[in-house]
Amino acid sequence: MAASAKSFLADAGYGEQELDANSALMELDKGLRSGKLGEQCEAVVRFPRLFQKYPFPILINSAFLKLADVFRVGNNFLRLCVLKVTQQSEKHLEKILNVDEFVKRVFSVIHSNDPVARAITLRMLGSMASIIPERKNAHHSIRQSLDSHDNVEVEAAIFAAANFSAQSKDFAVGICNKISEMIQGLATPVDLKLKLIPILQHMHHDASLASSSRQLLQQLVTSYPSTKMVIVTLHTFTLLAASSLVDIPKQIQLLLQYLKNDPRKAVKRLAIQDLKLLANKTPHTWSRENIQALCESALNTPYDSLKMGMLSVLSTLSGTIAIKQYFSSASGAAATTARSFDLIKLAQECCYHNNRGIAAHGVRILTNISASCQEKDLLPLEQDAVFGLEALLVLCSQDDSPGAQATLKITLTCMVKLVKCRPHLSQSVVESLLAQLHSAQDNARILMCHCLAAIAMQLPVLADGMLGDLMDLYKLIGQSATDKKQELLVSLATVIFVSSQKALSTEIKTVIKQQLENASNGWTAYRIARQASRMGNHNMARELYQSLLTEVASEHFYFWLNSLKEFSHAEQCLTGLQEDNCSSVLSCIAEALKSYHKGIASLTAASTPLNPLSFQCGFVKLRIDLLQAFSQLICTCNSLKTSPPPAIATTIAMTSGNDLQRCGRISNQALMLCLQMKHSMEEFRNLATRYGDLYQSSFDADSATLRNVELQQQSCLLISHAIEALILDPESASFQEYSSNGTAHVESEYERRMMSVFNHVLEEVESLNRKYAPVSYLASNTCLCNAVIALLKVPLSFQRYFFQKLQSTSIKLALSPSPRNPTEPIAVQNNQQLALKVEGVVQHGSKPGLFRKIQSVCLNVSSVLQSKSGQDYKIPIDNMTNEMEQRVEPHNDYFSTQFLLNFVILGTHNITVESSVIDSNGIVWKTGPKTTIFVKSLEDPYSQQVRLQQQQGQPPSQQQQQRTAYSRF
Repeated sequence: MAASAKSFLADAGYGEQELDANSALMELDKGLRSGKLGEQCEAVVRFPRLFQKYPFPILINSAFLKLADVFRVGNNFLRLCVLKVTQQSEKHLEKILNVDEFVKRVFSVIHSNDPVARAITLRMLGSMASIIPERKNAHHSIRQSLDSHDNVEVEAAIFAAANFSAQSKDFAVGICNKISEMIQGLATPVDLKLKLIPILQHMHHDASLASSSRQLLQQLVTSYPSTKMVIVTLHTFTLLAASSLVDIPKQIQLLLQYLKNDPRKAVKRLAIQDLKLLANKTPHTWSRENIQALCESALNTPYDSLKMGMLSVLSTLSGTIAIKQYFSSASGAAATTARSFDLIKLAQECCYHNNRGIAAHGVRILTNISASCQEKDLLPLEQDAVFGLEALLVLCSQDDSPGAQATLKITLTCMVKLVKCRPHLSQSVVESLLAQLHSAQDNARILMCHCLAAIAMQLPVLADGMLGDLMDLYKLIGQSATDKKQELLVSLATVIFVSSQKALSTEIKTVIKQQLENASNGWTAYRIARQASRMGNHNMARELYQSLLTEVASEHFYFWLNSLKEFSHAEQCLTGLQEDNCSSVLSCIAEALKSYHKGIASLTAASTPLNPLSFQCGFVKLRIDLLQAFSQLICTCNSLKTSPPPAIATTIAMTSGNDLQRCGRISNQALMLCLQMKHSMEEFRNLATRYGDLYQSSFDADSATLRNVELQQQSCLLISHAIEALILDPESASFQEYSSNGTAHVESEYERRMMSVFNHVLEEVESLNRKYAPVSYLASNTCLCNAVIALLKVPLSFQRYFFQKLQSTSIKLALSPSPRNPTEPIAVQNNQQLALKVEGVVQHGSKPGLFRKIQSVCLNVSSVLQSKSGQDYKIPIDNMTNEMEQRVEPHNDYFSTQFLLNFVILGTHNITVESSVIDSNGIVWKTGPKTTIFVKSLEDPYSQQVRLQQQQGQPPSQQQQQRTAYSRF
């Protein structure tokens, strides 16, 4: 278990302890200077790892200059190694500062008498095209080499020409005619023409260039009808159209024409492949006639492989806006209406095809049509989709081959989608899944359990009906301890937790624990406990965590499991709350807080420098503070019961002019209680703000975890609103901003129950506020206590991000100038400005951009005066502080910008640079990091001399002034 769990606690780190960058570079430089070829090659190929570890320009510039020297003086094998390193490190090329020197050293080899050396140099120049797109000497060398008699050099020139054409408009315009002449020339061999044609895909920089390239390709298609030539030309045609965008409809028609009329299967396969590319990229450009032509070709072809390819294109289109255009346009004409069912006819024919892939695409098309065209009466189509899905389920669940499993995944995805958009079909879908669970293979059972869990989350009504069948299967899994059996145990347990909406019965817990004792390892038990915590079954989770405490070898894992056990026990204490029993509520909250405090101590002990568990600690601390705020609110409500009826209190309050004294009689006790209530309201608002900060700092969290944090924030705002509306200020309380948005997008049972509580509490508060104005103290106390109890009775869900980090994103900043010693300040004269350069690198884990991507980075620079030195002068307030913000867009995960800072006041200043990221939706995330440096502002020598002379009573002479001013330069 320790080995399996290691990935969790080490997830946030990036590897071993970092050495000094200069030391690492010197070590590789020593290898480059070695007299042995093997050591030189080994040093060269280790550079990409160095760039990955130290991705800042100062090191990358030095390293590439050293590699350029090796390229200049080494043999061809070393040059080839340098070329491979350059191609692997393409995203670091723009960090080279001395581009001219780098290119000069590499370019010197182009004049070699060795054609292989020239060829490697051309490939090197082509790989560097992104940083030298307009170098005329490189352009000239490529044009010259295209006329070489050495095939290796010509192929390298073609590679370089393609790369430069993609980057430089001038080069593309200049080389287009040359390429055209070579392709049409009789002296050019056919295999060379096949390599030259793909260069034309980059001729999309302006409309005239794209048009001339398209005309040339059109001539080639008709002039050279051989299979290879047609395939290469058509594919280049497609890529050029996809880049220039204006000719996509024409290209779709051309490909459909070849698909229909050309008898060669290789050409048809290429046409299908390119149609799939255009369907993914620009589905909105597909007209109804295009889809109709594709349907006719699919209906008429006798080859299964071609039919599967065409169905793949149609299934892609059926999930986009193209399908709505297909059914909505031209529905008036009778002939058109008849033909519009060709797509449905094709899908219905293919649903029961003996080829699994064709059948999968058929049911996918029917499912997408049912989901996209909900306004139409498609009852027969829905039934066809369900029957087709059930047939595929029976077929694929018995087969353990990879192809069958891939088809099964498509089938189950379609089932979830169909149930989501057509809930009345859910019963038959669930019944067919449960019927197949007993006879299916283990791989298929795991996937089917995931499907059942997804359906049960969307439609909780179906969950109870699953439980009996699931428990029967759980008992029959057997004693095997294979990996698939372990995975199946986890998947089945997850579905059981989802199906048991409120609490697990004793029988279910006994069965699960028996199976875990008989046939599971510790990692399986931990995963089941984790799922129980996510679904709110804290009693089961606590028992499993308790059983695992003695099965781990690392103390960090022990403390982690112990903290989870304490958190589960704390939440279990809150499940037995009863309304109208405030004393028991206070004792339950006290017991929960006791466990939470034990748990947070263990959680802190489980953290490591590589994985500080910052989200987990922040979430738990907020939960502790929220429970304490609930406890304080209930105590205050109990105290308010001793206050007099509000009518007397209101009268006395009006005579005394104190609005807060409306809450009770004019006594110190009543006033203190009302102040406590106001303090409680502010405390809940403060908690809501802190939950918002936790949300903003969780850039890598999945959407369910973020929604969970958002629900906690809304619960705090709800209670603060209720206090204001019922007690403090009933007249000005507004209900519009707290109105519910409905439950249309509810994705989990926890969210569904929380939203139900929110709606109920809002209705109660609003009805009390409208019926009984002013609200009686007894009704308001009861309403507040019941709201707190209702919120606490919903079992807290510990979502995925609490246990598992699927996406990892961090930013590494480098400031210049930077002191050698972090505590040592940078000296700056007070009449000068400091140019602070901020560079940064975005570092990713194994799945970059899984949930959200970084669009830009926001850098905030501020300075604070730490200590003054010298006399105080009257200085404008603008010169006393520095507060600047800039947004930069990372390119290849690197960004750089500069700030000009003033330090007029003498003394030590603390500069703080803080970064936050903005995702593709424009949302700001406070990810950090925060970097600090110190600056010491010194008085410039001339001002210091003038001040000293004034203090001594001697006016400075003109000659001294001139000499001093001169000395400054």
